[in-house]
Amino acid sequence: MEMLEASDQSEKPALVEHVQRLLLDRLRQPHSNIEETFQSYSSFTTNYLPAQDYESLLVATSKIRGQGLKAFERRERLEAAITQTGNSLDSFNQYIGHERRAKNPDLFVTRGVHERAIAETARRRFAGEPGAEEALRLFWTSYCDAMRIMDFGIELELDIYRRAVRSVPGSGEVWSRYIRFLERLNSSEEVPEGIETVPETYNKAIDAKLVPSDVEQLVPLVLARGGYEKRLLEADKGDENTLPTLVGVLESGIEMAHQAFYASASKTIDAKLRLEKFLASIYENVGLADSVFQVWKAAAEHSRSNYQIWLQYTDALIKHQKFDEARDEFSKVHSKQLDWPEAIWEAWISFEHLHGDLEQINACLDKIETAQYQTNMRRSREAAKAAYEMQILTEAQTSLPVAEAPIPEAPVTETADNAMEVDQQQPKKGTKRSVEEDQSPVTNKKAKIEQKAPPLKRDRENSTVFVADLPQGTADEDLQKLFKDCGRIREIKFTKLESALVATVEFFDRDNVPAALTKDKKRIHGQEISVHLAWKSTLYVTNFPESADDPSMRDLFGKYGIIFEIRWPSKKFKATRRFCYVQYTSPDAAQSALELHGRELEPNLPLNVYVSNPERRKERTDQDANEKEVYVAGLSRYTTKADLEKLFSTYGPVKDVRMALEDSGLARGFAFIEFEEVKDAQNALSANNFELKKRRIAVTLADPRVRARHKSELGLSRVAEVRSRSIRIKNLPPSTQEGLLQQVLEKFAPVKRVEVFLDKREAIVELENPAEAGKLLLRTDPIVFEGNALELIEDVPQPKSSGISQKGEGNTLFKPRRLGPSKPKAGLGFKKEKAAPNTRPDDQPSQATLAPSSSSGGKGQDDFRKMLAKK
Repeated sequence: MEMLEASDQSEKPALVEHVQRLLLDRLRQPHSNIEETFQSYSSFTTNYLPAQDYESLLVATSKIRGQGLKAFERRERLEAAITQTGNSLDSFNQYIGHERRAKNPDLFVTRGVHERAIAETARRRFAGEPGAEEALRLFWTSYCDAMRIMDFGIELELDIYRRAVRSVPGSGEVWSRYIRFLERLNSSEEVPEGIETVPETYNKAIDAKLVPSDVEQLVPLVLARGGYEKRLLEADKGDENTLPTLVGVLESGIEMAHQAFYASASKTIDAKLRLEKFLASIYENVGLADSVFQVWKAAAEHSRSNYQIWLQYTDALIKHQKFDEARDEFSKVHSKQLDWPEAIWEAWISFEHLHGDLEQINACLDKIETAQYQTNMRRSREAAKAAYEMQILTEAQTSLPVAEAPIPEAPVTETADNAMEVDQQQPKKGTKRSVEEDQSPVTNKKAKIEQKAPPLKRDRENSTVFVADLPQGTADEDLQKLFKDCGRIREIKFTKLESALVATVEFFDRDNVPAALTKDKKRIHGQEISVHLAWKSTLYVTNFPESADDPSMRDLFGKYGIIFEIRWPSKKFKATRRFCYVQYTSPDAAQSALELHGRELEPNLPLNVYVSNPERRKERTDQDANEKEVYVAGLSRYTTKADLEKLFSTYGPVKDVRMALEDSGLARGFAFIEFEEVKDAQNALSANNFELKKRRIAVTLADPRVRARHKSELGLSRVAEVRSRSIRIKNLPPSTQEGLLQQVLEKFAPVKRVEVFLDKREAIVELENPAEAGKLLLRTDPIVFEGNALELIEDVPQPKSSGISQKGEGNTLFKPRRLGPSKPKAGLGFKKEKAAPNTRPDDQPSQATLAPSSSSGGKGQDDFRKMLAKK
C-alpha cells in the first residue's frame, strides 16, 4: 500500500489492479485474519476505485469472504488442536487426513499443512526424537500423492519429488513414486529439459545404501523399476535388452533382500513374497517353467518355515502337470515346522483327491494324521512352557509364590502398580469367622487345602467408558438398555455435578469397550449424549508448587471445561508425592488444558500436564528396591561405614550404606546395605555369620514391614508414641480421598500420615507431636469436609474381644468342656483341697461351683501381704 501511495499516476492503474487481485486472493484463502483483510479491501475500494462501484464490489467481495470464512471455521478445530498440543505430529496427521478426504480439496490448505508438518517433523528428526524419521516419510508420501491427485502442475510436482528424495533418501515408497512420476512424464508430450531417466533414478536410490538395508523399503523400489521395464516390454517400446534388464533387476532385488535379511537377523525375508511372485510371473509369461521352479526353490532355501512358498512351489508343479514332483514336495514338507501347516495339509488332500488313486489318498491322510498329532503335542508343550514362564514372571513381580497366594475372601480392589497411580484405600475386614459357618468333618488326617490362584486384577481404566451430557432423570435402566448389546456390565455409577449429570459404565471385559464407544452421539430421552474412554478426558498433572491444593487446581483447570473430579495420591507411604489426576467430562476439555504444559506457576518450576494414557505409563523404578537391600545386625560398636562398604562391595556394586549411630557417633548395632542389582543382594546373604570386629553379624534381606522396637524420649514404645500424637476422625463422607483429607487437616495442624477406613467411614491421623494432637482435639469450631462435620476423638486402642461367647448357652460348639472338678495345685498361700465325692451327672451344681474361679487371679499386693502376716 505504501508503494501504491508513492507511485506515479501512470503506474497507479496497474498497481491498483495488482493490489486488488492480491486482496481478493487473500480473502479466498481460509485464515484467522480474514475480517482484517476484508476491512483493508473496503478501505482500498474507497480510496482507489470508483465510488459508484463500491456497493457492487463489496457485495461480491462479501460472498468471497463468506466462502473463506466457512472454510476456516471447518478447520478451526484442527488448527486449535495443533496449537494446544504443541505442534504434535498426531494432530498434523489428523489435519492432513481431513484435507485428503475432502470432497473438494483446497490446494492452498493442502500444501500448507503438508509443508508445516514436514518442517516440524524435520526439526524433531534433527533433534533425535524417536519416530520422527518414520513420520517424515509418511508426510512426504502423502504430499506426493496429494499433488499427483490434484494435478497441480508438472513443475511443482517435480520440485516436490526432488525435495522428498533429498529429505528422506531411505524411503523406498518415495523413490517408487518418483520413478512412476518420471515414467508418466516421459510418456507425455511436454518433457522438461535436464530431466533424469528412470534407470538413473533407480541407480541413485540403490547407491545411497539406505534403501537396500530395509526390506520393506527395498521391495517398493524394485517393484517400481520392474513395473517400468515390464510396461515397456508389453508396449513394444523396448529393445532386446529389456527382458534381461527386467529379470536382472528382479533377481538383484531378491539378492539384496536376502542380504538385508541376514544383516538384520529377522525371521522372514518378505512375508508377502512380492518380488518372487513378480519374477515367477515373468518366467511364466515367456514360457520358462524350469526357472519358475528355481525361483521357489531358492526362496524355500532362505525361508523354510513360510508356508506360502511351499504352496506357490507345489501350485507351479501342479500347473505344469508335474504331479509326482508335487507329491514328493508335499510328502517332504508336511511334517516340517511351518507357520501354518494346516494350509499345506489341506492343499495336499485336495491335490490327492484330484490327481491321486485310493492308496495315495489313504497314505496322504495317514501321514497328515501323524503330523497333526506331533504338531498338537509340540504346541501343547510350547503353551505349557509359556504358561510356566508367565507364572515365574508373575511370581518375580509380586515376590509371592503362586502356591502360597492367599485365597481372597472379599472382592479384590485395584491397587496401585506404578508411580502414576493414585493409592486407593482398600476395605478391611476385622471380624472373625462366624460360628455358623460350615465346619469340615473332624478327621485324624491333616486336611489338604488346595488353594486357588488370586483372580485377575480389574482393568478399570481400559474397561470403563464415561457417559456425559445425560438428561436429568436418567436411571440405571436407561444405560442398561443403551449398552445391552455391548457386553456384561459390572457397575454403573452416576455423579451429579453442579451443571451436569454424568456416569461411568464399567464392563467385565475390556473387549466390550469398542462396541460401547459406538453409542456416542446416541439419544436418551431425546437428548444427545457423549460416550468416550474415561482416560481420554483425564490428565496427569505433576511438578506443581508444594502449596497447591484442590481449590487452586480447580481454579487453574476449571476454565477449560467441567471438572468431573480431581484425584490426589495418598502420602501415607511417601510424603513427597506431588501429582494428581484431573478428569473432565469431555476429551476436548482435556486437550484444551494441555496448553498448561510447561507453564511456570513458580520460577523454574514448569508444570507437567499429560493425557493419562494407561498404555504409556512407566513401571515404578523402585518396585524391586526391597530385594536390593540387606539388613545387617550384631555389629560391633566400633564398626564404621567404610568397614561395611569394604566387606559388601566384594559381592557387587554398593549403592548406599545406612548405619544407625548413637549420640556418641558409635554404631548402634545394625545397618542397611543397598546394592545396585538384586542378584548382588542375594549373594551378600552368604556374609551371614561373618566375623567382623570380633562379632558375628547376621545378614538378611530387609523387610519393610518390620519396625524397630525402640522407645521414644518419653519412654514409650513406638506404637504408644505414635498413638499419643494420633487422633481418630469419624463421620467421613463416602469415598473419601486420603490426599484431600490431608490437605484440609494441614490447614489446622502439621500432618505426617493419614489412613482412611472406608468401611467404617473413619480415619487415623498421625500428627507431628502430641501437642498438635491435643490442640486439634480441643478445637471448639467444627472442621467441615465435603459437607460433613468431622468428629475428632482420641485414638484409644480398641479392647480385644473375648474368645468365649457371652450370648448364652445355646451354642456350645466352642464352649470348653469340664470333665470334673478342678484340682488346683497346692502352692504358696493355698491349701490342698480334698477330693469331692463323685456326683451324678444330673446333680445340680452348687453355687460355689457356678462362681467364677478367678479369685486367685484377682489377688493383688495387699492380699499377698496379708497372707504373709498370717504366717
